Amino acid sequence: MKNFAFILILLASKICLAQNVPFKQLRYDEDYRYLTTDTSDSWYKRLKFAPVSKNKESFFSFGGEVRYQYFHFNNQDWGAAPEKNDGFILTRYLGHIDFHAGNHFRTFVQLQSSLANGEAESPSPVDQNLLDVHQAFVDLSDDNLTLRLGRQELSYGSQRLVSVREAPNNRQSFDAAKFMFAKGHSKFDLFFSYYVTARPDIFDDRINSGTRFWGAYSTFTNIPFLRNIDLYYLVVRKKTAVFEAGKGLEMRHSVGSRIWASTTLWQYDLEGVYQFGNFNNDRISAWTMSANISYTLKSSGLEPKIGVKTEAISGDRQMRDGRLNTFNPLFPKGAYFGLAALIGPSNLLDAHPYVELNISKNLVFTEDCDLFWRMSKNDGLYAVNGKLIYSGNPSQSRYIGWQLGSTLEYSPNKHLYLRQELTWFNAGDFIRASGPGKDILMTGSTITYKF
Repeated sequence: MKNFAFILILLASKICLAQNVPFKQLRYDEDYRYLTTDTSDSWYKRLKFAPVSKNKESFFSFGGEVRYQYFHFNNQDWGAAPEKNDGFILTRYLGHIDFHAGNHFRTFVQLQSSLANGEAESPSPVDQNLLDVHQAFVDLSDDNLTLRLGRQELSYGSQRLVSVREAPNNRQSFDAAKFMFAKGHSKFDLFFSYYVTARPDIFDDRINSGTRFWGAYSTFTNIPFLRNIDLYYLVVRKKTAVFEAGKGLEMRHSVGSRIWASTTLWQYDLEGVYQFGNFNNDRISAWTMSANISYTLKSSGLEPKIGVKTEAISGDRQMRDGRLNTFNPLFPKGAYFGLAALIGPSNLLDAHPYVELNISKNLVFTEDCDLFWRMSKNDGLYAVNGKLIYSGNPSQSRYIGWQLGSTLEYSPNKHLYLRQELTWFNAGDFIRASGPGKDILMTGSTITYKF
């Protein structure tokens, strides 16, 4: 009840929030120096922009987030998981302090607390992490170049490979050194990092020395014909990687490109990745191609957006042939195919038509249908975190099943976001041959408040 009262207080306080705050998914990308010339004297302005020098070039900024989620599953994990009749609740708190000393020095610190209540099994660290330092870095900047050192979130492109993992309860971070260069329509990042392993207790998150991640990512916008393009090279070294083909040391290189644009009518996002390297004594050769194309009917009252997504993601073609063809999605967003997060992007072929309807300015309804097949009959089915769910051996069927999702999203202002989702997964031949094979029904409710 205390938590519920707290969220009510926050909701009531929105009346006082006069600023149209441009909140971003990466909170460190927010810049409140525009308030330098604001002559108002509200408590909220002082929270977002608190100068500590006469010229106002040195200042503090404070912010945070409270998120509540309720989930209820029928036949979770296709009937393999214990049933929880009354569902479970996930809660996430984020709070940050951002300090700028002129244009050359900046430090950003963010704490995260993620709580899980009512799960049938002990919650994983992705669901429950009582309190920890999620980010703590310094920026040293000069003109177009910035050096960022410390614990930080990494997010690139459409977040297919490198994501903040927004949908799960506990966002992910890296201990990294990153050079960032930006000029005109070009941006270039070069980084080296260690993955930060989430642990369930207080201030116990640690560097995972067994998982190193480095690479380069560049973005070019306003290019003739192509509009926007990303080019990247990413490397992951994992001391212990697990696939259907076995367990061992993985050294994987990913080379990819993404072409994307969003106009008034058309939106498209096309991406291709090839992976090579070594896994144990095997040679890695894996790939993926994805497309997300949509068209908005502006002439209609609801302005429907009609689109289709599709992905082809390689799986291991044959066991013990000296090659590993299973694609590694690296550090993807947790809800890759909806909040139910049932399937991960490895050894997969999917077709995903959808439609979005703007019921009002702040209310959006989405209906989508996702059909799944295994790319290779000799490889298994993987979860979003890369864990093998079912081996490829029980069935020679490629057909995994299809998923129907309905989502209603309401954003009355910049601070408040509500989402209701209903997902039904119809188990296909492979699922039924590999386990209990029951259909899944998931309902999920989310309320998020940012300040």
